[in-house]
Amino acid sequence: MDRRLTREALRLMEVHAPFVRATVVRTTGSVPGKLGASMLVRADLSTVGTVGGAALEEKVKEHAAHAMRTQRGDLFHFDLQQWKEGGLPSWCGGSVDIAVEYVPARPNLLLWGGGHVAHALAKVLPTLEYDYSVADDRPEWIGTERFPEADRREVVSPEAVWDRFDPATFTHLYLLGYDAGKDTQLVAGSLAKFPGWIGVIASAAKRERMFAKLRSSGVDRALLARVHSPVGLPVGAESPAEIAVSIVAELVLQQHPDKAPGAEPPEEAAVEVPSR
Repeated sequence: MDRRLTREALRLMEVHAPFVRATVVRTTGSVPGKLGASMLVRADLSTVGTVGGAALEEKVKEHAAHAMRTQRGDLFHFDLQQWKEGGLPSWCGGSVDIAVEYVPARPNLLLWGGGHVAHALAKVLPTLEYDYSVADDRPEWIGTERFPEADRREVVSPEAVWDRFDPATFTHLYLLGYDAGKDTQLVAGSLAKFPGWIGVIASAAKRERMFAKLRSSGVDRALLARVHSPVGLPVGAESPAEIAVSIVAELVLQQHPDKAPGAEPPEEAAVEVPSR
């Protein structure tokens, strides 16, 4: 196992960045990349490691780019025989199977409002190694005793949240606040600054009033489509603990979209796959 790859994989996980891992899982005959050879492909398609170089590696990079777009990996077979139909331009003479695995960004949540749902969520998130921070303008609601495993606990007003936090470091923003007006204020300030997933706990009436106020203030309807409300899977949750479970279940499903009930099978790769 290459320590460089292990360190880089851990770094990417810590900074909540997705990546693709390509690994040689089977070889036959003479091939440049031996069993277990691996390569990491970052979101910008830069790489660490190698699965054999040359045309083989370029093909694997194409598959990795497709996996990054579709968030789905696959297993690919390559013949390193230029004289064989569908073979790569290589004279090695062997063949190789390479597993291309998409590794999603590890969730990092910013929770606005340190109330009962946030408190319940904070008990579950660390068990999944999902990171979180909490923000509230009431200092008594975000103390260490309530959120002992939070990365950060910040007393801040809704209009100053993104002055205090770097939006690029979070994957999800959950508005679990106690004040509809402050929730609306934070949504308005987040749509242009925060690129990730935005969820709001709200009744149907609160949601309609919030969206109407945002539209009247000039927020584009297309931007409002980014706001998810209600949050969590529809499991009939009522108590704060049940709502927390439904939110965590939704997060898990986002990590494994191809496992969702009714999910379509993986699309055919948009690049040529050498035949056997």
